Amino acid sequence: MARGRLVYVMGPSGAGKTRVVEYARQKIDGGLPVLFAHRYITRPLGKDIENYIALTQAEFALRKVRDLFAFDWEAYGFSYGIGIEIKSWLAAGLVVVIDGSRAHFIGRDVEIAGVVPVLITAGRDELRRRLKARDRDDLAAIEQRLERAGKFAPADLSLVTLDNSGPVDRAGEAFAALLVEQARGR
Repeated sequence: MARGRLVYVMGPSGAGKTRVVEYARQKIDGGLPVLFAHRYITRPLGKDIENYIALTQAEFALRKVRDLFAFDWEAYGFSYGIGIEIKSWLAAGLVVVIDGSRAHFIGRDVEIAGVVPVLITAGRDELRRRLKARDRDDLAAIEQRLERAGKFAPADLSLVTLDNSGPVDRAGEAFAALLVEQARGR
């Protein structure tokens, strides 16, 4: 059986990564060998549209010490992880989509072969508007996120960049097409 492909989605806060991924997920709707991994986050469930698994810091630490994360990183005072189940999915020949971190991607070699890095981005004014609209951070935290947005720029030659400054269906259609290409490319 062919080894799967990891589609590593990343981008600044407010770029609309979750919306773009969800758009493609709904469009594909199980019709292709593509799975979308949940993130494990030490942030309580709130108004987010992302379907993540909320963990306490102790729960996260237990999973980490037991090597239950394929990837994990820290950002904005929270811990983020992608479960090791993705390794089984890749071994089964599936295309696996994860919502990762630019700093994590840049800071180390991704250990799973067949990585397709995807940067979802938006203009600074649009990022600011979206961060304010989601009503999760105060103005100082929003400015911190905007500052961080300009600091991490992956330079991978295979990087696919999608501008999500406009309606989500534009970037969503492009991302869905990329996933179709990856799923049928074997």
